[in-house]
Amino acid sequence: MTRGDAGVTVRELIAVLDAAYPPRLAESWDSVGLVCGDPGDAVTRVLFAVDATAAVVDEAIAWGAQTLVVHHPLLLRGVDTVAADTPKGALIHRLIRHGCALFTAHTNADSADPGVSDALAQALGITVTGPLETRTAAAVDEWVVHTPAGDSAAVREALFAAGATANGGGHACGHGGTEDGASASSDRIEVLAPPSARGALLAALRTAHPAVEPAFHVTERAALPTSRGLGRVGTLPQPETLRAFTARVRAGLPGTAWGVRAAGDPDRLVRTVAVCGGAGDSLLGTVSRLGVDVYVTADLRHHPADEHLRAGGPALIDAAHWATEFPWCAQAATLVHAALPAVATRVCTVRTDPWTLGAADE
Repeated sequence: MTRGDAGVTVRELIAVLDAAYPPRLAESWDSVGLVCGDPGDAVTRVLFAVDATAAVVDEAIAWGAQTLVVHHPLLLRGVDTVAADTPKGALIHRLIRHGCALFTAHTNADSADPGVSDALAQALGITVTGPLETRTAAAVDEWVVHTPAGDSAAVREALFAAGATANGGGHACGHGGTEDGASASSDRIEVLAPPSARGALLAALRTAHPAVEPAFHVTERAALPTSRGLGRVGTLPQPETLRAFTARVRAGLPGTAWGVRAAGDPDRLVRTVAVCGGAGDSLLGTVSRLGVDVYVTADLRHHPADEHLRAGGPALIDAAHWATEFPWCAQAATLVHAALPAVATRVCTVRTDPWTLGAADE
């Protein structure tokens, strides 16, 4: 399908995904967004998966998807070729030949609200109370500028050009006399801007404002905690033993050769739970400080886990990396279909966990 054949384009799909999983939330080392494809092309079918493997690409093409949305980046570090004779390059060429775009939402989806860990918590029947590691909102300046009636439009446009954004409407409005020197016939402009733009806004204001000394004031809003961030903390409907909770995790996640393993007293009661989709051993110290009963994540290593338990930290449940992130696919598919009802969505059920065989002793 080509551009113009349908009402929804890849560009509109990207806008929906970026609104849900803002790219600015991605870690500095990450690579998110459109990997290949034309933003102007039409899209009627979108496939969601954790990884863009050959089997997943096969399903996307067979189903006739115009976009494949994945969690893990296909191209991340040290990429200097996508030649068709390389494994990843071959996938890129196949997608392009069949008119299927590839889009990635990775660490931005981890920190979004809702995001990867919210989907994991929902799959396990956990009621989320907040992030495990809170992401703080960026500080922002609130500018209030008074202009003579009739001059507000030019001043407002100058501020926008210098990097300001609207604050609630951001439009000029009639304003009476004030303690900061505005007259009864002045207009009031309210805009927001990052602190780094103060010099640019001040220069723009002094250039565009008719007064030699414009009447204005700037208030810096504090950088407050948000509902975004890595991992989630929550509670179970009723306390249950670690043994029972481990069975709950096993039943709530797709099966893998890795399975689900727990560390801790099997009879310990569990009520408060921390979860982090994907590799989460970097947050072991955080879950210990929070004092939750158990922490569910993936890719836990022997020594960090052992040291955590020796220090009296919460019980641990370690599942396959892919399994802990798979619930996100349904979350993303649901929000895309809700925003773009004309687009059919589908979650790829191909197990892209790299481990294919398990043999455990009790």
